[in-house]
Amino acid sequence: IGTGRIGSVFAKIMGGFDCEVIGHDPYPSPAFTQAGGAYAPLDEVLARSSIISLHCPLTPETFHLINDEVISRMQPGVMIINTSRGALIDSRALITGLKSGHIGYVGLDVYEEEADLFFEDLSGRVIQDDVFARLNTFPNVMITGHQAFFTSNALSNIASTTLRNIDCMLRDVPGAERVLPPKKRGQ
Repeated sequence: IGTGRIGSVFAKIMGGFDCEVIGHDPYPSPAFTQAGGAYAPLDEVLARSSIISLHCPLTPETFHLINDEVISRMQPGVMIINTSRGALIDSRALITGLKSGHIGYVGLDVYEEEADLFFEDLSGRVIQDDVFARLNTFPNVMITGHQAFFTSNALSNIASTTLRNIDCMLRDVPGAERVLPPKKRGQ
């Protein structure tokens, strides 16, 4: 669902696995059909697809696009993948579908309340978001922190900054956070 640049690339990848690819988008893309995809009404995509991957922007029309009613129209055992925007999916409806077994698998790279969860290390804290915590209890759900903003330039800048910080720490530059063990005499 959503056949712009990313949706079209996804269609090409899935075609490489010999999948029949059908898609829905209010703004059809020639790249999607060139990648082997075929357009269908949303109800048909929901009813026929064993994998539903979301590649659309968050707008008032797409907010909670995946909800209880829409999930009920999907194939039993459907896999839902969302790498687009967290609020495209009503997380409580997702949990209901998982508990009933109607949803077979879920892959999330985004989550409605991700800003409070994905961008800092919470490994030493209790997660306060009960919906997110519940999603993490399912063995058939995979959640990853949204990483789409990691471009080649961003990764290069992160690596350069990290190396500068390590250099500062090794040279005991004032103000550099000390994460290495203290030097022993004679080193």
